[in-house]
Amino acid sequence: MSDRTMPPVATTIAPARLEPDAISIAQDTLIGLADTGPTLSVSFSLVLLISATAYGAPLILFITAIPMLIIANAYRRLNLWNANCGASFEWVGRAINPYLGYMTGWLMLAGTLFGTLTPVTALGPSVLSIFNQPSDSKWPNVAIATGLVVVMAIISIIGIRITARTQVILGIIEYAILIGLSVWGLTWVLGHHAGTVPITRGWFSLHGIGGQGSLVGGFLIAVFMICGWDGTLYVNEEVKHRRENPGKAAMWAVAIAAGLFILAQIGLQGVTSLKNLNNNSTSTLVYLGDTLTGHSWGGQIAALAFALSVIAGTGVCIALSARIAYGIASYHALPEGLANISPRFKTPAVATVVVSLILLALGWIYLLTTSVQNTFSYVLDNTGILYATFYCITALAAIFYYRRRVLSNVKDAITLGLLPVASIVFLGWIAIKSMLNAPAAQNYSLLGFLVIGLVLLLIAKFVWKSSFFDTKQESWKPGTEVRD
Repeated sequence: MSDRTMPPVATTIAPARLEPDAISIAQDTLIGLADTGPTLSVSFSLVLLISATAYGAPLILFITAIPMLIIANAYRRLNLWNANCGASFEWVGRAINPYLGYMTGWLMLAGTLFGTLTPVTALGPSVLSIFNQPSDSKWPNVAIATGLVVVMAIISIIGIRITARTQVILGIIEYAILIGLSVWGLTWVLGHHAGTVPITRGWFSLHGIGGQGSLVGGFLIAVFMICGWDGTLYVNEEVKHRRENPGKAAMWAVAIAAGLFILAQIGLQGVTSLKNLNNNSTSTLVYLGDTLTGHSWGGQIAALAFALSVIAGTGVCIALSARIAYGIASYHALPEGLANISPRFKTPAVATVVVSLILLALGWIYLLTTSVQNTFSYVLDNTGILYATFYCITALAAIFYYRRRVLSNVKDAITLGLLPVASIVFLGWIAIKSMLNAPAAQNYSLLGFLVIGLVLLLIAKFVWKSSFFDTKQESWKPGTEVRD
């Protein structure tokens, strides 16, 4: 046996990455839909839309979907250029300005994370009502919320494949129930059952029955309902054909979500009077299920769909928030540990744990401290404004990046220039109207989001010395759209 020592061999161990080609475009579409939360949104917004639009919500929902589709197309075009889970954070930073890109990334992360509080805190009362228990019991609500976050965080850590498969199972059952209830409700109204509100021409006008609807109020609610489809882009590194499919999935998610919302609004808003719906506004779908079937099992099925929507939305938002944080941290623009990928599961495990712990802390504070619930409500009400804001900035980034194409021919001038500008104006108008109509405390909480983002930006630049702020502006040149 020789005692000679072999010279060391230089090796380079590649850092672990997210799993490529793990999910299909259909699974990605369901992820975007789950982030939108159709059943959850319908349950919370059905009565609000009736009141705001005087039953004229279907047309308003249809119109709102158009600028959302246009902006989703802007996302699609940007993803053809650069597919990474930082998405708008990197697109805006490289197309316009890295400082604006950082703030856009922060708005994405804050909107997704804080938006998750709504489903997390909504599940407890729904579950407790099924078992005829007081829905406002604090500790049972805390236990249900905690269990939900822990289970969905574990699924998210284990892998994107099981996360996507979970969304498929939850989505198929949830949407089947929602569609079934909506169709049943429509036949109920067309059958002129006692107590129904008959369908009139006002249902399909912008100002509702008797011209009493508020156009602005209807658009405000509709915009915030359809938000969330961008979730398809934050898993783009894990989707098959990652440059093409996530953008297509985003557009499919917008179209399907809008279709579900319109069907549900037409099918359910006339089942009973607005007075009855208002009296049961805390459990609208459960009440409608009871009304349509005449038995408690109808409400329980509706409650199941609501619960599945909450579970799906929570799971997706945890996974998406973790990937946004991972994308930003990859540039040392957030704590470096958030950029770690589990070699075994190929997921941002550290970011997932951190996001889940923050979510649990916020949920516990909300559920246990009655005195801060109004403040939290203002914060949650602002998530729609956060979404509208970073949608507008991202669409603007698409215009900046593709400006040579916008000026080169009529087709691109329309699809990459004129239509995105019109959509930005529409969403900007909605966001401004929302802020003008909001209480001062809500606007202060919005200011708080911006201040926190600016503080993080300064820390990222001067403490963590992120290279992201040295990013040079880029623009489209022939051949720069790389296809899979």
